[in-house]
Amino acid sequence: MKALKIVIEKNPDGFWAYAENENGIIGGGDTVQACKQDILDCIDTLKEVDAPNRPEFLNAPYQIVYRFDTQSLFAFYKGIFTNAALEKLTGINQKQLQHYASGHRKPRINQLKKIQHALHQLGQELIAVEI
Repeated sequence: MKALKIVIEKNPDGFWAYAENENGIIGGGDTVQACKQDILDCIDTLKEVDAPNRPEFLNAPYQIVYRFDTQSLFAFYKGIFTNAALEKLTGINQKQLQHYASGHRKPRINQLKKIQHALHQLGQELIAVEI
């Protein structure tokens, strides 16, 4: 199954997104959610194109994978993760996390990996929960 990789980034006007591995898929919005919806609308529009002109990836099963810049990720999950919760998950100090969230600083690659690993680990733990 092909992974359609969508990159979401913060810009001065809001958020914008594009497909990293397919041409012609772009979107934007005032919020991350609006930006994601705009990308889905763009894909839906491409599905309406006649078969010979339709992008090849639409002719087979695919999944959408979102890749965020740090500022966009923290903005999108702001209501779910506090800096205290992120500090507990990642081991990164809250003040540093706030710098990443505000865009004043960009995390180094090892910090990005630490954040990603912590979120993936939390996801795995939540998948295993039964109620």
